[in-house]
Amino acid sequence: MTTLINALFEAVRLVITLDPAVVEIALRSLQVSLGALLISALIGVPAGAWLALIRLPGKRLATALIYTGMGLPPVVVGLIVYLLLSRSGPLGGLGWLFTIPAMVLAQVIIALPLITGVTMSAVLAVDPALRPQLRALGATPAQATRALLVEARSGVIVGLVAGFGSIISEVGAVMLVGGNIAGRTRVMTTAIVLETRQGRFELALALGMVLLALAFASNLLVVLLQGRQPNLP
Repeated sequence: MTTLINALFEAVRLVITLDPAVVEIALRSLQVSLGALLISALIGVPAGAWLALIRLPGKRLATALIYTGMGLPPVVVGLIVYLLLSRSGPLGGLGWLFTIPAMVLAQVIIALPLITGVTMSAVLAVDPALRPQLRALGATPAQATRALLVEARSGVIVGLVAGFGSIISEVGAVMLVGGNIAGRTRVMTTAIVLETRQGRFELALALGMVLLALAFASNLLVVLLQGRQPNLP
């Protein structure tokens, strides 16, 4: 118990004093996850809105695939990306394995189905009569779609926050494709695993505190956004 308490106090000191090792790893984690979130949002939000609005025979199959992707095991994603980027893989020529781009790619694959699916659900929840009304008033299809996204913005933001929460705390995929290389690809989750195995509990706890703080901030934002939703009768 004494060891745990001492490690906890040391971890608090490392966080408060902005220990260089903690800051470096935390900033790299944010670089990877925010980059992946941006790419996922640029693809997933328009794709989710498009799937919510189109009427095609394969829409149910596409929706089922997206919902399946929302539950993909991260370690399986990491394995697939590893095989794609390995020397004998189809993307081996890029030289991305054990680099930050490989980690971003893995996190994009994890976050994209979640953002797409939540955006689709949010747009579907908007009054279906709104789009025809906007078109009747002279709005172009693009303008009508933007208006729908504005109406569904709370749900879209929740999807983005949920996507960020899922990738910032992910360890299996980034461990496989990033290699957990000190000063290059080591992020908070992989560092926590490594430092714990090596008995350096202070740094592991410090990084865990930062990770929990980011997760709490993400979940708090979701709660606040949900609290703004109008009460149902």
